Amino acid sequence: MAKMIAGQALVKVLEAWGVDHLYGIPGGSINHTVEGLYLEKDKVQYIQVRHEEVGALAAAADAKYTGKIGVAFGSAGPGATHLFNGLYDAKMDHVPMLALVGQVPTATMNTNYFQEMDETPMFSDVAVYNRTATTAEQLPYVVNQAIREAYRQKGPAVVIIPEDLSATEIDYEPVKTPNTVSDTFTQQIDPKAVTATLDLLKAAKHPLIYAGRGLLGARAELVKFSEQFNVPVINTVPATGVIPTNHPNAIGTFGRLGSKSGFEALQHTDLILFLGSEFPFAQFWPKNIKIIQVNNNSFDIGKMVPVDYAVISDAKSYLQAMIDTGETLPETEWLKANRVNKQNWNKWLSQLADDDSHGLAPEAVTKKVASMVGPKDTYGVDTGNVSEWSVRGLPMDQQQRFVLSGLFATMGYGLPAGMAGALSVPDGQAWSFSGDGGFAMVAPDIITEARYELPVINVVFSNRRFGFIYREQVDTKQHLYGVDLTDADWAKVAEGLGGIGFTVTNNAEVDQVFDKIKDLQASGNKKPIVVNAVIKDDDPIGTAFMPLDAKLYGQDTVDAYAKENHIDVTQQPALGELLRAKGDNL
Repeated sequence: MAKMIAGQALVKVLEAWGVDHLYGIPGGSINHTVEGLYLEKDKVQYIQVRHEEVGALAAAADAKYTGKIGVAFGSAGPGATHLFNGLYDAKMDHVPMLALVGQVPTATMNTNYFQEMDETPMFSDVAVYNRTATTAEQLPYVVNQAIREAYRQKGPAVVIIPEDLSATEIDYEPVKTPNTVSDTFTQQIDPKAVTATLDLLKAAKHPLIYAGRGLLGARAELVKFSEQFNVPVINTVPATGVIPTNHPNAIGTFGRLGSKSGFEALQHTDLILFLGSEFPFAQFWPKNIKIIQVNNNSFDIGKMVPVDYAVISDAKSYLQAMIDTGETLPETEWLKANRVNKQNWNKWLSQLADDDSHGLAPEAVTKKVASMVGPKDTYGVDTGNVSEWSVRGLPMDQQQRFVLSGLFATMGYGLPAGMAGALSVPDGQAWSFSGDGGFAMVAPDIITEARYELPVINVVFSNRRFGFIYREQVDTKQHLYGVDLTDADWAKVAEGLGGIGFTVTNNAEVDQVFDKIKDLQASGNKKPIVVNAVIKDDDPIGTAFMPLDAKLYGQDTVDAYAKENHIDVTQQPALGELLRAKGDNL
């Protein structure tokens, strides 16, 4: 037992849980927690961000990269409210996070004091654990319990700390707590569920796996199952990397951020193995498909789409139980056609990248990045069109890690997530990918990357508009209003904030600049880099609906769609055509 201020004691609790860095901004109501960070600065690195939202988003990204809890703090009032985006991102994507929130001293609570708010109810919707400390002595205990609950319930926990309590000296005895928390466990699966779902799989003509984030960390099992039973795999966007992107059975994803191969596979499947996901757009899947849903949360079963068979289990254990049957299914023309369809799609994206006759294609940037990434690189991806380009173009074939704001889909996520990658996975190169709209929201924190010598490569796709929303206004025949952006020179902004800036406008410049960046990083560069990629105004092709099968949609519709999207149907025949050529009449 040792005497110390409670602010230092709570930091020691963080240390016991393996927290090695956290984000925040000092303030009058959080100062003695910051004093605790100073006293423990050799154990926990304090990252001074320029906006609490950036810190909270980075903390959520930390948890997505590593599975370990991410931590951020803010002072009372505005510091607290600025944390919300990161907290809701952690809630929606089910990752552990801790927010330490300042509060005015207890003697001035309930007196309409400066920056005083009743903060507990403010966090009641977002937090899995939400407490205000009432004595200095209980503060380490409350923080410890908050971390336990964040891990147990996979969400954000909030501890509100009146400033006088953190300043009070207490007798601190280290809490007994696990040093690690692991999601790797095996669960007994009811043999009836294995038998019944295996029978459904055998009876299906066109089975399809739809894999969600619940299978992150189960890549080996998913690959083994897909190969053993010869079933193609679609993944949700937040689960990018759950199967290697270069695996022949990986056919992309579905929806606006997806691929032709993903969309068309869903049009012809007769059975979906819906694994470890609460995919909100499942309601747009074609009807009259048999669905087996596997989820360890019974509340998520059937929440988004009616299912024919439910297995309440973690998806990894379910796949292992199926693998352990020793059963196999033969390679089918269905699987072969899906592989060819994905290969054709990839070739088309490569062709888009190579053509800069009408301006720089974003695919050219991701293609160049893909040629130079390392096996442990991290990708922090913002919300918008940039999500489409990243999902379609960034390799996840080794140990790379990919994070974005999945269900909350907040803009401004890319830069904080890039910063988190540099801190949480220091043996890989950290990248961030943003549109100019999202980057503008958080650009000042390039200063933070410079301050802490985090050589993140920040790629900004500049097309002077909110491209994702622009497309929605076009598709719904609205007036184009509020979606244009005033341009900025992001390369110069980077230089002014302590980084290195480059601008690229064509393929030759992409090659030159990224080769120069490669040399900079190899020589030990410690400055953040911003690449202002000035891209052409064309929207990325929408893949939520791709009418390219004349039998399903009519030849006139196919011709019009192909012309609008510059698709050569002789090079990209519909999946239905590929199947019918092999005698599958669907």
